Amino acid sequence: MKRLVKIFVGVSFGSIVFVLLCNMWVVMTTRSQSYFSVKKLPTNEVGLVLGTSKATSDGKENLFFKYRMEAAARLFNEGKVKYLILSGNNDSKYYNEPLDMQKAIMALGVPRSAMQLDYAGYRTFDSVIRCKGIFNEDNITIVSQDFQNARALYIAKNEGINAVAFAAQDVPAGYSVRTLVREYLARPKAVLDVHFYRPPTLPHNKMR
Repeated sequence: MKRLVKIFVGVSFGSIVFVLLCNMWVVMTTRSQSYFSVKKLPTNEVGLVLGTSKATSDGKENLFFKYRMEAAARLFNEGKVKYLILSGNNDSKYYNEPLDMQKAIMALGVPRSAMQLDYAGYRTFDSVIRCKGIFNEDNITIVSQDFQNARALYIAKNEGINAVAFAAQDVPAGYSVRTLVREYLARPKAVLDVHFYRPPTLPHNKMR
């Protein structure tokens, strides 16, 4: 029993250290590519907008979605990008993040012709990989909140994509602790995906 306890403690400690190191590594190696100022942000032809649901689980407006769409529209309207790839989850005909994103951004003055919808961006890894593999874009500006941008930039960097990221307005402190915890755990997964697992992505772009 003592031996099992020692093994459990050792594995738990090692896992915690791995998670911490991965988070530090992902953030530190992408910091120079992250921008908070529109004026300082380099200009790119294409912006990759990472998807999220437009409403929270209790039916309220999702501020992550609202601020992210506002940031994407701002970059287009100020000439920092010419086209937007809206990449999100469309796992059924009743849930369509890319279409919701398109409607929201059009309401902010961006024409439909300037947007391309990616219906198979189920994860950040998929969205970044498909940007190059499906849409043939390897110079991009990633648009999301800062916490997600670091992971997306890390994936892009290791996949031969020249990317910078613009941080959308962050949500109030404590707005979604669950999202931040999930991101903290998603970074080690991204490291494993990039260097070891290489999970497959869908080869098509069809709306369900």
